[in-house]
This record gives sequence, C-alpha cells and structure tokens, in this order.
Amino acid sequence: MTEHNLTAVKIADIPVKPFKSIDHVLEVIFDDNNDIIPGVAIAINPEKILQSLESEQVKSILLDATIPFADGIGVVKAVEKKSGSKLSRIAGADLWLAVIKKAALHSNSVFLLGSKPEVLSQCAEKLRAETNVVIAGLCDGYFNDQDKLINDIHHSGANIVIVALGSPKQELFIQRCKEKHPKAFYMGVGGSFDVYVGNVTRAPQFWINLNLEWFYRLISEPKRIFRQLRLFKFIYLYLFNKI
Repeated sequence: MTEHNLTAVKIADIPVKPFKSIDHVLEVIFDDNNDIIPGVAIAINPEKILQSLESEQVKSILLDATIPFADGIGVVKAVEKKSGSKLSRIAGADLWLAVIKKAALHSNSVFLLGSKPEVLSQCAEKLRAETNVVIAGLCDGYFNDQDKLINDIHHSGANIVIVALGSPKQELFIQRCKEKHPKAFYMGVGGSFDVYVGNVTRAPQFWINLNLEWFYRLISEPKRIFRQLRLFKFIYLYLFNKI
C-alpha cells in the first residue's frame, strides 16, 4: 500500500510526515511498480526547526520538501505529542542507502554529488559492489560551475540525485537543480558518504536504540557543544507548547 496522502503534522509551521519505519518512507518514494516518484526528501531535526524560525530562506527550503521526515528525537517527540501516535526516528544515514538498494533492484539510476574526490570515488565503488546500482554520474563537492553541473545531471538522466554538501547548501542546490531536472527524486545527506566509507564512525547501535546518537556525536566531537546548546531553545519551545 502506498500512502501518498499521509497527513503531515506541523512543528513550528514545518510539516513533518509521521512515518512508522524506513519501509513506510520507501512506499512514498517508489510507486506500486517500483519506479521512483519525483520529489524531495528532507530530514527534519530540531536544529532545522530553529533555523526555520530565524530564516525565511530555510523555512522555504523545508516547506519545499515532498517527504519531510523526522530525523531527530526532539522532532519525533514533538510530532508524537501533537498527533497522539507513536512514530520512529528515520535516520537519513540509513534512508538514503535503503533508497539506493531498492533502486538497484529496479533499474533506477543515481547521480552522486558531494564530498572529497577520494571519498566520492570510494563511495561509488562500494555502492556498485554492494548493490549493483547504476551510477549515472559523479561530481565531488568542489565544483566551480553550478549551471554546467546541473546540465550534466539533467543529461545523465538520473532518476535519483543524492547530494552531500551539508545544510543548507545541499537543499539550495536541490531547489535549483529540480527546476532543470524535475523528474527525479532528490535527497540531501550531509556527511553520509564519509560515514558509509568508514571515515566517520557512527554511534554504536546501543546508543542509536536509546535515541542518544546525538549525545555520542557530542562526546566524540566536543566542538559540537555550541550547536547542541541551541537545542535547549527547542526543548523550551516543546515543553511550553510553542511549536
């Protein structure tokens, strides 16, 4: 069953679709014939919600998503509070790989954009080896001519465009690219290429199961403390029903 009309829950005016699992999201990304459905998946986390309150540009980007999913336990809890039903945190680092694996089974092609040249190359090689996915094209994150890149993506005919440029750069690129190449599924994945090839270690499953992946990242990268401190504002807004 494909749930195209899944009712979104608004968190600070940003719609978030209450998916129950990664498989549930895949039902909206692929149609009943397993062909890709054009659209944009954006991970919604507390940091992006706060940014949307401060920036109309960020708010516009998030509102542009056709598949806004909860990647961040704070957003999950906020959606559950408003909807009264349970849902799962959908980790973007897991979702993009699930999309690639399903795409590979049904002859959908992918364009990979972002990261350092050597990381991108390793990522493409590993994806080919593990999934046999058709890679329509590659470009690292150090391109100079955006218009040429967008034309290259369009001429590649890629059904799926995975963009690893970090937020909000990747979402801004996606907004522009889909004007030229609208019949594709887009997803920004931040630093997921580095995680996939093993350059960055993700939290152990134990931490993930406890919804403490954010804390593991904090103690692994103490410089993130200033970003994490802003999340107290989200907690305040959540507790006092202001989002």
